[in-house]
Amino acid sequence: MAFALNTYPITYRAKFSAGKWDGEFLEKPHKTPEEEAAMSDDDRAKLEISRNCYEDMPLVNYTSQYGLACFEGLKALPQKKGGLAIFRPDKNAERFARSMEGLRMPPFPKELFLTACLETVKRNAAFGFYPPYKSDWEKDSFMTADSIYIRPFTISESGIGVNLSKEPYVMVINTPVSAYFSGGSSDAVVTDKIRATPNGTGWIKASSNYVISALAKSDALKAGYMECVFLDAVHRKYIEEGSSCNIFFYLKSGELVTPELNDTILPGITRASIIELARDRGVKVSERKIPIEEALEETKECFVSGTAAGATPITSLTYQEKKAVFNDGKVGDLTSDIRDTIKGIQYGILPDTKGWMTQVV
Repeated sequence: MAFALNTYPITYRAKFSAGKWDGEFLEKPHKTPEEEAAMSDDDRAKLEISRNCYEDMPLVNYTSQYGLACFEGLKALPQKKGGLAIFRPDKNAERFARSMEGLRMPPFPKELFLTACLETVKRNAAFGFYPPYKSDWEKDSFMTADSIYIRPFTISESGIGVNLSKEPYVMVINTPVSAYFSGGSSDAVVTDKIRATPNGTGWIKASSNYVISALAKSDALKAGYMECVFLDAVHRKYIEEGSSCNIFFYLKSGELVTPELNDTILPGITRASIIELARDRGVKVSERKIPIEEALEETKECFVSGTAAGATPITSLTYQEKKAVFNDGKVGDLTSDIRDTIKGIQYGILPDTKGWMTQVV
């Protein structure tokens, strides 16, 4: 995973108090990107730590004590013709507000979300903190391309004792990111862990949801797999998600299937975009339950989707020592077409006929 805790110097912080949101842009210590790159490892580490510390924030709160928080993830991507653009930030704004409402927090307004995301990217870019576009990225369909990761998240006010957050903070930070999945294996394994249960928070982008995901992904990596796949909590037979991504199965019948949305599955923005692109191509797309046995026996292509994952191929899936290999272990035509189209739109080598990209600089 190529996330880096190297927060760019401009961040955003808002606080809900007395019935309204008040926000500000903060400037953390920094030098030019070139000067920072030339620093010793120790000095650069100290600088990065200083940018990640806020002494006027509460240490003891409902987030640090009980995991009461939610977050978003979106990218600002270098454009072939220059500048940076963000993929569908309006949808992230809407999901962030729904997540906060789901956790009984006052929702963060869409217009403030968009301003915070666009302005942090723009102000950091003015200091030189952004990745330049590289034509070499086109050779591997942008699977190793760089971008800016925008992370909005909540932190509760001071508090102890299990409770809800009435006056949360919202933070927005930028950090560099490259490929989410490392090269090599593209195999996945079904985990016996349970990500979410009915009537829970699986549909919310809640921080606590990712504890189980991290444990299951760690187990998968140790066993030599790239990814893990979760089954439902009740029947233990229907596929739900990957470790932190939605999942698609292109069946031998020509049907593209992804698990239907319910309160255990996160409504992915890349997921919705892929469904739209596939239907544009005349592919039958179904959002329904898919039993693990059907996936193993009837799938000809499989891929996972998400902000970080994009559309990443899965070439095999193992369940209880039964391994199904898809498309002879090669990336399938539909998978590569969807992947290349999403990335092409995001990085500006294909026309944005959907109006999905918001230009920043």
